[in-house]
Amino acid sequence: MDVEKLKAILAALQGSEVTRLDWTNGQERLTLRLGHPPAPVTALHAVAAPASAAASLPTPPQVTPVAAPALSPALAPAAGDKTFTVNSPFVGTFYRSASPDNPPFVEVGQVVKKGQVLCIVEAMKLMNEIEAEQPGRLLEVLVQNGSPVEYGESLFRFEPV
Repeated sequence: MDVEKLKAILAALQGSEVTRLDWTNGQERLTLRLGHPPAPVTALHAVAAPASAAASLPTPPQVTPVAAPALSPALAPAAGDKTFTVNSPFVGTFYRSASPDNPPFVEVGQVVKKGQVLCIVEAMKLMNEIEAEQPGRLLEVLVQNGSPVEYGESLFRFEPV
């Protein structure tokens, strides 16, 4: 694609409400995202302010804490349980193998080494290999192949070796 075509596309999108454009033509592929990505969520730290400054600050909204959902008894670790889980670092789609024709990266009962690929989570058309952070024996696969997963969702349960 030449620069003039790209400039024309950007100019056409400027006045519209389009925030993302994906375009493919043969071997050429273009992805445009207009605007700024959402700001990362950061922790707020309280800072003491002089009394005169406190009077001019707006009152923050009330926030009601929400309890985390309880694990089903089948997934909840028993007291004294030494198992650990590998969780999804992204929102995406879970795949147990590199392609439908390939065998799964890991099977129940298999001992894995630190750094061994366990699965793939596809996020925004990128295939992200999820690796074991510590060695262990796979006890359970907690997600069906091809299923959507949320950030922090448990994918596998292991026992240490």
